[in-house]
Amino acid sequence: MTAAPLFPGFDGLMTLSRREGVDIRPTLLRVLTDLYVQTSAHSADEERQFVELTSRLIDQVDDATRAAVRARLAIYPATPAEIMDRLALRRAHPDQPLPLAAAITAAPTDAPTVKTPTEAQLRMASNLAMRPNDAAEISDMFFAAGPSERALILHNLADTPLKASARIPAARAARALHILEMAAFAEDAENFALELGEALILPQRIATQVVSDPGGEPLACAAKALDMPSAIFQRVLLFLNPEFGSSVHNVYRLSRLYDRLSERSALVMLAAWRGSTMAVSRAKYRAALYDDERHRARAATSQTRPAVQPGTAPAVRTGTDGSNR
Repeated sequence: MTAAPLFPGFDGLMTLSRREGVDIRPTLLRVLTDLYVQTSAHSADEERQFVELTSRLIDQVDDATRAAVRARLAIYPATPAEIMDRLALRRAHPDQPLPLAAAITAAPTDAPTVKTPTEAQLRMASNLAMRPNDAAEISDMFFAAGPSERALILHNLADTPLKASARIPAARAARALHILEMAAFAEDAENFALELGEALILPQRIATQVVSDPGGEPLACAAKALDMPSAIFQRVLLFLNPEFGSSVHNVYRLSRLYDRLSERSALVMLAAWRGSTMAVSRAKYRAALYDDERHRARAATSQTRPAVQPGTAPAVRTGTDGSNR
């Protein structure tokens, strides 16, 4: 199924969620629900897509996630009837403003109790590295999303069992922050992107895309990965791009996002940007290497054997003066 624009890149993350040891289905269901309830009305196609995607996840998540989703959809007036049935919700009486949620059935007393994972276990679970194709999928989904969708993605990345990039060394980050602030004051976006790419170990293409993104959320991620103080980040917003910084709404929105953004979310996104470049490189060179192997094989088989093999014809002796003897 092809995902609607409301849920960009969702199928790629569904593929990632099915891999052994990487279970981000609870996060996907929460993001999907948050995106859906942001709008008061949906088209028939959007509702159909929501029903289909949600139905694939409801029975595969833990009780806590299912209860949280039920709570969100129970007070949302446009929840599809099929999903209400799946979650055991019932429509409210006409005199009541909100639908009521039925009580969650208690687990059997003889059912084995599931221990809450310790902090150490959670940290170990967060060390699952992204494959290049998965990283490219997450990166593309983030750049293609709108402001509200990006905020939700970043918020939920903090809970994903994906390995984050290591922190930038403090000395290197401090030097980068000084150079970045000076470049922002000079409105020098080119050198700003160059220093950002070197500090975060990003290809120049990705660094330029982060700096020139019209929404500003990628820049917030990059700054948080460098542990940039909030005051410096606000000055960067004001001076780096005067046209963008002249909008009070833009600066206020990104400042709030930056203050709420966790370091882990920023470092996970940094890992996705780094991994996505590996996927691009592999796709770029795989075909060329494959053709080279074919050409080498073809050249090896096309070599003709000499008409006279060594040792099959008598040697012809010549004298020192070149005459036959």
